[in-house]
Amino acid sequence: MAQFDQLSDTQVVDLGTLTLSGATPAVSAWVDTQAFGACTIVLRNNTVTDAGTTAGFTATLQESDVVTAASAATVAAADAVGGAVTVAVTSDAADDALAGVLGYVGGKRYVGISITGTTGTNADVTVLAVLTRPSSAPTTAIGTSVART
Repeated sequence: MAQFDQLSDTQVVDLGTLTLSGATPAVSAWVDTQAFGACTIVLRNNTVTDAGTTAGFTATLQESDVVTAASAATVAAADAVGGAVTVAVTSDAADDALAGVLGYVGGKRYVGISITGTTGTNADVTVLAVLTRPSSAPTTAIGTSVART
């Protein structure tokens, strides 16, 4: 039985649904982590076609102090929960399933995802950010993403 209210201390931000085609990288919007002490990125597969061990895709956690796309850098293992900075999908049977979660504990203001496939990759992935441990209660449980410029 649930005993504690997390709604008042949590904000969920939709970072977009990324369409993957071949080896062209796709990037999510940024989530602004300012005023929050914890950030978890959730990746959910919608459809996965032609993945397999040689044609899957890998999502990589990125960070930045500014919103420009060129400033994005891969998060260091020391700034990720458990040192995990990637999630890989290599199964065509991974449709409509949680691909994985990545926890961010670094000091940059903006966090997002970059997903890179291989020549055979064809997939759609939804990216959500869950922000918790706010310095003050958020005004809404649903937050707004920040576009990469």
